[in-house]
Amino acid sequence: MRALLPLLSVVRGWRVGAAARPPRRVMSLYLTEERGLPHSEDYRLFFKSVAGHYISAFHDIPLKVDSPKNLFNMVVEIPRWTNAKMEISTEEPMNPIKQDVKSGKLRFIPNIFPHKGYIWNYGAFPQTWEDPYQKDKDTNCTGDNDPVDVCEIGSKVLSRGDVIQVKILGILALIDQDATDWKIITINVNDPEAEKFHDIDDVKKFKPGYLEATLNWFRLYKVPDGKPENKFAFNGEFKNKAFAIEVVNNAHECWKAMLMKKCDHGAISCTNVHVCDSPFRCSPEEARSLIESVPAPSMSKEVSKEEERWHFLD
Repeated sequence: MRALLPLLSVVRGWRVGAAARPPRRVMSLYLTEERGLPHSEDYRLFFKSVAGHYISAFHDIPLKVDSPKNLFNMVVEIPRWTNAKMEISTEEPMNPIKQDVKSGKLRFIPNIFPHKGYIWNYGAFPQTWEDPYQKDKDTNCTGDNDPVDVCEIGSKVLSRGDVIQVKILGILALIDQDATDWKIITINVNDPEAEKFHDIDDVKKFKPGYLEATLNWFRLYKVPDGKPENKFAFNGEFKNKAFAIEVVNNAHECWKAMLMKKCDHGAISCTNVHVCDSPFRCSPEEARSLIESVPAPSMSKEVSKEEERWHFLD
């Protein structure tokens, strides 16, 4: 039904504590609300419906837009060429986007020559979950306890919090600390070149070198922090569209089981507004109350970002 709705022109609301930033007009079926300063531990980006009700970026945005055409919603966490490691907070009520923290420090991805930050628009598929208690039949590793990661390779630099429709093209299986961390290769359906891309071989044909750069990026991005190179299943081979869609559908089924309380969800917050029959479902008023109960941002200063430093690796 959502696929038949016309795109609505809405205002994205920006807030820092009680102070509002100038709104920016976007085309979307969702609103976002920003709290706290970017590049601070207080920063959160909450999602709302066009009616102004708070929703979960993880649970309330549907995965599938058009099943016969294999169109999916992607939540953009990190715009291309930026360094801040932003992610859907799976453990916080209503699952806002925040910056990852490691060892007490905000996390920024290093620039590895010749790349500046992330080399795609990076984000996640809502309503998917890589089950940490279930071994994958192909990789023989459990899931990484997060939504499935998405790399969007179109020509536009998107914005944090954008919800876009994408076509799945292929998949890479990163193995991170003995867990499967799938990376889905996609393209925005509204990209000027989207009609040329139907499967992973089209990426090789029309964007030569991009998949090799993607593999190399994921292999090396932790090395400047003193960690070893990352490893991959299938010797780093990109699998095709059909394989990728099967992985995404399986992750969607795992998410359904979690939202219906049929498996252990650990520390993940499953609170949602729109998932019918879910025992974790709450009313819009309860969702607002949950968010308003969170302490107000402290207005702490932005941290030093180290985004201009480059790393040259053999």
